[in-house]
Amino acid sequence: MSLEIMADLSVLDGAKRIAAGELLAFPTETVYGLGANAASDAAVAKIFAAKGRPADHPLIVHVSDAASALHFACAIPDFAQRLMTAFWPGPLTVIVPRKSGVASASAGGQDSIGLRCPAHPVARELLAECAKLGVMGVSAPSANKFGKVSPTTAAHVRAEFGDAVPVLDGGACDVGIESTIIDCTRGAPVLLRPGVLTPAQLEAAMGQALLSNNEHSAQDTRRQDAENTPKTTQKSDLQQPAPRASGTLASHYAPRAPLRLMDAKTLQTALDLLGSEGKNIAVYARAPLQAKSTHIILRRMPQDAMSTAQQLFAVLREFDAQNVRLIWVETVPEDAAWDGVRDRLQRAAA
Repeated sequence: MSLEIMADLSVLDGAKRIAAGELLAFPTETVYGLGANAASDAAVAKIFAAKGRPADHPLIVHVSDAASALHFACAIPDFAQRLMTAFWPGPLTVIVPRKSGVASASAGGQDSIGLRCPAHPVARELLAECAKLGVMGVSAPSANKFGKVSPTTAAHVRAEFGDAVPVLDGGACDVGIESTIIDCTRGAPVLLRPGVLTPAQLEAAMGQALLSNNEHSAQDTRRQDAENTPKTTQKSDLQQPAPRASGTLASHYAPRAPLRLMDAKTLQTALDLLGSEGKNIAVYARAPLQAKSTHIILRRMPQDAMSTAQQLFAVLREFDAQNVRLIWVETVPEDAAWDGVRDRLQRAAA
């Protein structure tokens, strides 16, 4: 892929914008990000303003390598280091203790910071050029209005922000959903947001179990019972609550049209009941469904999780562009490979 970008905007031009405190949208392998200098609270404030995002909702800081992560982290636990070695560059974010006085706005005021090293060649070149200009990290949530469908092409970003935000066009994103987020601040790895990396992959890299928030809370309760420790006493790292993290609100990634999840049998029954009267409904399903109405859009979902993740947000944006009034989506399989897609669909339907 060429690193010279369309619309007369080069990677170096983009890096200079970020160094000057301005916004820039750029591609990663997951989704397009809306970037600003992570160390500049004034620049980061422009991200929150452009997205309409609450200022206490933290951003992920993109760094060029593990060494650059030390500019923002005051400590990196061993299991976090093993994750970074295994999956960086790639679709993994680790939340680690934040160095005091650095990137406070990016962290949403928390003592922790989310860090990721993206794999997309344009993102990597951008971060390298930024580093030459003294910018050690780029804060970049998805380049869309807060809570809406994430962008996976430059055209999606332009549709969202028009000419207000310049875009480095790196083509369609290969992964298509946001990174896996692992909280590494509580003494054990805790999954805050699933992505395309499975728990089995993550556990193999760490050599230890990956906990859910519920499992972590249950461990806390058992530990307190065993020690007969009142909940009002000083908490250890293992007993600290989860930090706030990107993309973990109950309702998120939402298209304009209401989205409903149904199994294939229920979907076909609903289509049969509509008959030829159904209008302006979009259906996204793996099953070969039939509709009598020509006004119903039937879109086949791939049979594998990776392909579905890659196209999911683009499909939802297509449905919005076609002004459908309802979106019906077939529920996805329960196996771990589909966790990231299931998470995005459940939040979109919330």
